[in-house]
Amino acid sequence: MSPLSFNDLKGKVCVITGGSGVLGSAMSKAIAMAGSKVAIIGTNKEKAERIAAEIANESGATVIGVQADVLDKASLESAKVTINSKLGEIDILINGAGGNSPQATTKVEQMLEENLDNLEDTFYGLEIEGFDKVFALNFKGTLLPTMVFTKDMLKKKKGVVLNVSSMNSYKPLTKIPAYSAAKASVNNFTEWLSVHLAKVGIRVNAIAPGFFITNQNRFLVTDEKTGNYSPRGQKIVNNTPMGKFGEPKDLQGATLFLISDISNFITGIVIPVDGGFSAFGGV
Repeated sequence: MSPLSFNDLKGKVCVITGGSGVLGSAMSKAIAMAGSKVAIIGTNKEKAERIAAEIANESGATVIGVQADVLDKASLESAKVTINSKLGEIDILINGAGGNSPQATTKVEQMLEENLDNLEDTFYGLEIEGFDKVFALNFKGTLLPTMVFTKDMLKKKKGVVLNVSSMNSYKPLTKIPAYSAAKASVNNFTEWLSVHLAKVGIRVNAIAPGFFITNQNRFLVTDEKTGNYSPRGQKIVNNTPMGKFGEPKDLQGATLFLISDISNFITGIVIPVDGGFSAFGGV
């Protein structure tokens, strides 16, 4: 019996949406280092191609950047044609596109009596357009790529989908109701789809990152002027037993595990990668 390894990933074709972002690029790099051919999907073509070139240069793997909008099915179908022609049939999909917005964020954590005369900073002041945008990006932005990029897997009767959820899906953080609700939907969809596709050989799992500093949440967890943690950022660190934010590379091991045949009998689960946040009661 050969020793366990990620050798089965060599030569596989992996599509990763949001692959040019802070977390997505770290995941893309790990997959390329394992020998897979990687297609990084991004709305910004130049950025996706630049990140792809950097990873290809470092890993020696075939990595391409492809422009597509995860909320536009026709755009995704066009991207699939490009990927198939350049890399071959798709074996793995990672739904990494997502993010938050100040428009879908309340200014106060909890309503107090002093807020009753001015509701703008509370739940009642949320802009529904911002809420819709964040919910769609995180949930529909997982649903639509899955509809498109798993078609090759159906033909092979083998494949893997890995969704990127969040610890907000279990215990919603204050201020960000749209993001939290969308990621909870991703968890539910992961379970639903895993059952739906189980008998045609496609596994569906998710990872739930804890707290990482990204371009989408930087405005909430750091002080723009000093670069130090904001009070909210410090609160997160204080409630993470490891006492720190995660590094993008911390997602690489769980990612490789779930997309590899090593986890061949695992489907329908969400693995927290959170420094112990979910295990801590705050006391």
